[in-house]
Amino acid sequence: MVSDNDPKVTAAQVRRVLLEGEMSPPALVPQGSNYTFLVKVTLGSQSIDAIYKPRDGERPLWDFPPGTLYLREYAAYLVSQGLSWDFIPCTVIRSGPYGVGSVQQFIEIDPYSSYFTIREEAPEELEPIALFDCLSNNADRKASHCFRDTAGSIWSIDHGLTFHPDPKLRTVIWDFEDEPISASLLEQMERFVDSLHSESGVAPQLHRLLDAEELSALSSRIRSLLRTGRFPPQDPYRRNVPWPWF
Repeated sequence: MVSDNDPKVTAAQVRRVLLEGEMSPPALVPQGSNYTFLVKVTLGSQSIDAIYKPRDGERPLWDFPPGTLYLREYAAYLVSQGLSWDFIPCTVIRSGPYGVGSVQQFIEIDPYSSYFTIREEAPEELEPIALFDCLSNNADRKASHCFRDTAGSIWSIDHGLTFHPDPKLRTVIWDFEDEPISASLLEQMERFVDSLHSESGVAPQLHRLLDAEELSALSSRIRSLLRTGRFPPQDPYRRNVPWPWF
């Protein structure tokens, strides 16, 4: 049995199980506007609980192309990995009982944890997540989408509404508004944006997940953040916080 918090289990092992393992019958997770299922993925003696979001369970939206949210979930994971920001659980794309979709490692949540508790305990730990929302143009960062696991690590989930080429940022994390970005995070972004045009790393996969306009907008947002060195202010002409916010 693979434990989500077992330090002996490598990311490569988790990925292999998620990609190649056999899925248990899906159990519907009733919360949310899209169909989401809890599954157990088993490969040999290893089993991982995971969240399965099939493409065919996505509710159509007026502003995002249909059938692309699962691709954006995976793109968000790849971008976080390319930045060396390890707060998004391992995510893959594969077929399941209801067709192709994203499959993400399930993290055992501390039931008393959310954005609000983290900002009271260690607000500085939210900075990379807040910055990720800005560069990924996250349109739906709710308070329950970031939390601690039972071992105390911080995670963020639900990145289907990301990478739109138009300004869409809606997040509860405005703690760093107009504040300087930490130097270490700027260095990681600078290395990553240069790699977007590489033929190695995550760039080739991102080109298969996002269209040219979305990738260009991603690069532009990162370069704008690097140029100013500061978190953006709220936009006075549109809604900056999602609803519902939790």
